[in-house]
Amino acid sequence: MENFLLNTPELIALRKDLHKHPETALKEKNTAKRIISFLENYPPDDLITEVGETGILAIYNGKAKGKTVIFRAELDALPIQEVNTFDHQSVYAGVSHKCGHDGHMTILCGLATQLHVNRPETGKVVLLFQPAEENGKGVVRIVPDMRFRALEPDFIFALHNLPSYPKNQILVKNSTFTCAVNSIIIKLKGKTSHAGEPEKGINPALALAEITASFLGQMQTDISQPDFCLITPIYSKMGSKAYGVSAGRGQTHFTVRSDSNEQMKIIEANLENTATAIARKYHLDIKISWTQSFHANENNDEAVDYVRQAAKNNDFELIEKEFPFTWGEDFGIFTKLYAGAMFGLGSGTDTPALHNPDYDFPDDIITTGVAIFHQIAKQITDAH
Repeated sequence: MENFLLNTPELIALRKDLHKHPETALKEKNTAKRIISFLENYPPDDLITEVGETGILAIYNGKAKGKTVIFRAELDALPIQEVNTFDHQSVYAGVSHKCGHDGHMTILCGLATQLHVNRPETGKVVLLFQPAEENGKGVVRIVPDMRFRALEPDFIFALHNLPSYPKNQILVKNSTFTCAVNSIIIKLKGKTSHAGEPEKGINPALALAEITASFLGQMQTDISQPDFCLITPIYSKMGSKAYGVSAGRGQTHFTVRSDSNEQMKIIEANLENTATAIARKYHLDIKISWTQSFHANENNDEAVDYVRQAAKNNDFELIEKEFPFTWGEDFGIFTKLYAGAMFGLGSGTDTPALHNPDYDFPDDIITTGVAIFHQIAKQITDAH
């Protein structure tokens, strides 16, 4: 590994402080202030705040013109009650860092300490601290911001820690790294009637059942197949606990996953057509909406090669992932607009899974994250 002069205790203290004071999507004001206070000790050439509401851009300029590379981390935590009892446990009930964003931010701050001492030879390196990844509302606020658009990045990178993989492994994949995910909400309106005279009303029960059966029948759960499609029932509601009343309204929600953005469009249209046809069959009014949409991360081949080379230069174990991960990540909007790549950083075979109430980011992979980001930056901005 490259010989770093990292102040590892300082970074671990930052990570634990961020973990202790989590904030959910678009409420990350104090988290942003904490990051800004850290960056002020390693001042960039330009520090832009309130990007996409709470986001931060820290820009380190090179000595000559060249390429612009962005590295991204996430600010937000999850609405999950932490069960850990260590000293840095969340001080807020029902909110905690269960995806490792505290660690991702710390890695970016570690990169800042390196860039402050040694500016890029050419171009610029930009650190993006992004709000609201978890609900898909972050990148869509960042991208339209003229201060971000003015950067016109040549490359953009992000990593995600991966429990169940050995610590410090680097996982890469060309093309789709994480799946496209979208969530459909179907609302049905019929006619309420007396439960003893259901024929005088229009009850949505059969339609809800048929929609569920039809959707689940359209799944292709083998991710090795080109028509991979995973549909998961999330929530259903019909009527109320009034036993003399035949329900006249109902709704049902599903998440939908595909390994490509184009295939997702086809699936979405098919599901909308299916639900609409079933609603008509039962004489129901229907309203369909979608929420928490995540584009697939479709990695750029050249960007992934930079990650591969950085891993090799640091003697990190490199794993080529055969199939995409099935979780969603709004970094996919960035990779749709710019040449970019997301890659994985193993966080331990015994580490609890992401979004589990006992998860905690392992501090001993911080140095690895900083090293690979720094190596990627040098490959792009120090080229002669």
